Parts: sequence; structure tokens; C-alpha cells
Amino acid sequence: MYSDIQCLNHRESSIRKFHCANPVFICVISYTETCTVPGITIAGASPDLMKYTSAADSELLYYGRCRCIDGPPITPDGKPTPAIISRSAIVANEIPFFIVDAGSMIKPLVPYISFNLEHGKNIALGSAVDLNEVKKGFDYGILLGNHLSKMSDLVILGESIPGGTTTALGVLRALGVSSELKVSSTMPNNPHDLKDRIITQGFTNAGIRSGDLKNAPFKAVSAMGDPMLPAVSGIAAGVIDSGGKVMLAGGTQMTAVLAILESMKRPLDNLCIGTTTYVANDRTSDLVAIAESLSVNVVPIFALNLHMEKSCIDGLRAFSRGYVKDGVGAGGVSIGSILKSSGRINGQDLLVSTENEYNRILLNHAK
Repeated sequence: MYSDIQCLNHRESSIRKFHCANPVFICVISYTETCTVPGITIAGASPDLMKYTSAADSELLYYGRCRCIDGPPITPDGKPTPAIISRSAIVANEIPFFIVDAGSMIKPLVPYISFNLEHGKNIALGSAVDLNEVKKGFDYGILLGNHLSKMSDLVILGESIPGGTTTALGVLRALGVSSELKVSSTMPNNPHDLKDRIITQGFTNAGIRSGDLKNAPFKAVSAMGDPMLPAVSGIAAGVIDSGGKVMLAGGTQMTAVLAILESMKRPLDNLCIGTTTYVANDRTSDLVAIAESLSVNVVPIFALNLHMEKSCIDGLRAFSRGYVKDGVGAGGVSIGSILKSSGRINGQDLLVSTENEYNRILLNHAK
């Protein structure tokens, strides 16, 4: 029934546990000045435009076009934002969604829920997010998660934050999680050395070493993280506390959320990660290895094959060549769309929908 979805770690785990009739997608948008380091990400056409990335993604989900920037959310060489995949999955099966602003630099021209958080600083400073902001993000997340669990049988949590894999790595290392050379990137040539230099500088400025903050997750986020991480962690915890189910829609970035929740000794039985096979097959990272280094080995990781290598559009084929891979909850919300359909649609169907969306965006922009 779900042949395009595979479990990467616990073979006995079944995606059927997360079957849903009424899923909801939450996209948490944020910003970290870490993304301005040259060479760290391609989640934006230029460093100056990266502050618009999460707002533009939000607008695309709502309108099918961007309002805060002029032009389609596609790079000059044709590589699109993964929000195109997310929108296609949302439209394909009428999945409701909400935008949560947790420290975005530019506010989107859409309705959104605000956590009233400041954006994150460069983690090389060793003081990326004010500790009170971290606590507020988590506490607000708990409140929202409690309510989301009452309106949905599966809460799918995604994010849009350029540079987020680097901040996730910083938090993982501060918590003592084995993650060196294992966190993914938006680029096929993963800049591991650059990430390591940034994190080493951050550790030095913060006066910490790897693992020093193992039992202090809020301090780890404050020193080396971004505002998205406590917000997503809080929402997930709030849903689970209320008896609901959560899918963390993303790749290696979401293991930092697992690490935060594990450090807080939060129950994770009703939680999974949903991503794409492009993250799973990335030879420059290792999602499963990071998860296995945590003691929360009850968390299954599911990967969806979207068949991008078969696309007639080169920009979409780029996903299968190691560009972008996932983001804006693309893998997770696509899995949610398939689950809601009880398998009536599959990855190939979503590819066709995504191609149609891509062409529609380009056509409308040409007008």
C-alpha cells in the first residue's frame, strides 16, 4: 500500500501506526545569521535574500506565488524551493496548514501564529539565542501543541530556516551527540570543514566543549542553536503530552529536536521522522547513525521516494543529484498526504503534481 515509503531504521516499525484521517501541517519559520557565512548554504539566491527565504516559502504555500520577493522561488539555474513539493502535497489531499513565526527576519504576507521571538545570531559568537527566548519558544510550543493534538490525529512539523543544518549540528555537538560529518546540507558538496570551523569558534567563545551541555538543552540551544529548534521541540512535546502523534518533517536537522527532547527525558513513543530518500541516500551525511547514537531508538525514520530522477524538469531532477534534498516539510507532508489517502496516491503521483505546480509558477511569472 505504501511501497514508496521505507523505514530506515526499525524494520518492525510500520508507517501504518501514523495513518491519519485528519493531519495538519505546521511550518515553523525562522532565521539565523549563521546563514550569512559564505559557502554554508544555498537556501537563497544571495546572502542578502536569505532573510526572505522563510517568508517567501510561507507565501508560496498560501498563494502559490511569493509576494515579499519579485520572481518565482527558483534559482537562476532552475532549482526550486522545496516548498513547491510541500504545496503540491497539501493541495493533492487538502491538508490544512499553519505558519508559526519563531524568529523570522522578514514577516510573511500571510496569516501566521507569532511566538514573538528574536532571530538567531551567528553561532560562531557562542551566544546565538537569548536563554529566555529559548525558554519562551519551548513554552509557547507546548501550549500550541496541546491544542493541535485536539484538532488533528497527526501533527506534521516542518521548518524553513536557511543555515539550519549548521545550527542543528552545533546543538547536537553541545549535547554530546555523535554527529561529526553526519549532518546534511543543501549542497551535494557538504561543507563539513566550514561547519566545523564555525562550531569550534562558537565553542571557544561560549567556553564549552562537546558534551558539556548534555543535561542542559536550553543552554545548548542558546549557545549554538536557533529559535526554530525550541519552538518545534515544544510543539512536539505539547502534542505528545496530550496523547497525539507527531511527524518531524525533515532530515538530519530534526535529530537535534530528538536530542533536545531526549535530554529533557520527554516520552517519544508517538513520534517519527519523515523525510525524502534524497536525505536517506546522501553519502555526505548519516541520518540513521545520528538517531542511533541517541538512546531514543524507539523513533522510526521514514523516507519517501518522490521519483525526482524521472522528472522532465531539470530543476526537480536536481533533488536526486544532492541539491536541497528536503525542506519546508516536503518529505513529511508528502508522506502525510499519502497516509491520508490510504495509499491511493503515491510518490509518482506527487511528482506529477509537483511538475504541474512548477510549470504553473513559471507560467504565471512570465505573465
